[in-house]
Amino acid sequence: MPVVVNSNATATASSFNLSRANDALRKSLERLSTGKRINSAADDAGGLSVAYKLNSKMNRTSSIIQNSQNALSYLQMQDSSLAAAGKIVDRMSELRTMAQDITKNTGDIENYSKEFVELQSQLNQISQEKFNGISLFSSGAGTASSVLNTSTNGGTYINGAGASLSYTTFSRTLQTHDSGLTADGSVSINVINFDFMLSIGALAGVTGTSNFSLGAISLGTGGTAHVTNGFINDITVVSVGSFIDVINRIADMRAENGAEQNRVMQRIDLLQSNLTNVEAAHGRIMDADIALESTRFARHNILVQASASMTAQANQLSTVALSLIG
Repeated sequence: MPVVVNSNATATASSFNLSRANDALRKSLERLSTGKRINSAADDAGGLSVAYKLNSKMNRTSSIIQNSQNALSYLQMQDSSLAAAGKIVDRMSELRTMAQDITKNTGDIENYSKEFVELQSQLNQISQEKFNGISLFSSGAGTASSVLNTSTNGGTYINGAGASLSYTTFSRTLQTHDSGLTADGSVSINVINFDFMLSIGALAGVTGTSNFSLGAISLGTGGTAHVTNGFINDITVVSVGSFIDVINRIADMRAENGAEQNRVMQRIDLLQSNLTNVEAAHGRIMDADIALESTRFARHNILVQASASMTAQANQLSTVALSLIG
């Protein structure tokens, strides 16, 4: 090449190489500092698109897991209330059995009835139990209170004798899929019909109702001396067999509650596995290989220093012309 003064192509090429090496060094430094392989859409447009959707799926799945765990807590509290109700009804049946003792006089039976009335009041309090303001039980033909997604359906109960009884059931739908669609995955959480569970059928001498409930204070007096302030005040009007039926229904409701708890726990296990796999897939796209990137960083760092040195040398090439002129 001729020796010229007005142009220095070598210096220009060296400066471009320095610029490219410096850009590569800065990109490598950015990846090492963030730990991400993709820091902007320009790094990998397609990869960023997939990772963005996976990240959104991860966030929704985490929320579903939290919702499912809250539903499990709801069911566990419901089961605790059912267990308490079962103990109360069991005590009631014990009182009724003791009232059949031929050695008990009218005053003794009345004393049993006093505890019987108090236990009814406690059952009524249990029926009002809530979890974070959400009713654990439904009452009568009305819907469960304090909830937006309650559905009402007809249920069937098979008693010990094989007879089929129809009653109103209530449920809340727990969405268990990140799409938010019921068809893709949901669990029906039973809101137990407390009045049906404790109903004891028609009672001798109790008028105005054909399905009297032990825990329902709202049924009124029924116009007889056997009911006061909505509670049965005479333990003898309820047969031991009626208590056995109630205990069987409580056992049935607890069994359904346990089945729902197991299903929710299985769903949580699946969601946690899915979240782990999605997180791994997201990491394979977005995360930087630190070992590989540190090697690149060292190479780019050397290239930047070499390019800077060579650019400085190339800028001195034109000085050769001065020696020729002198």
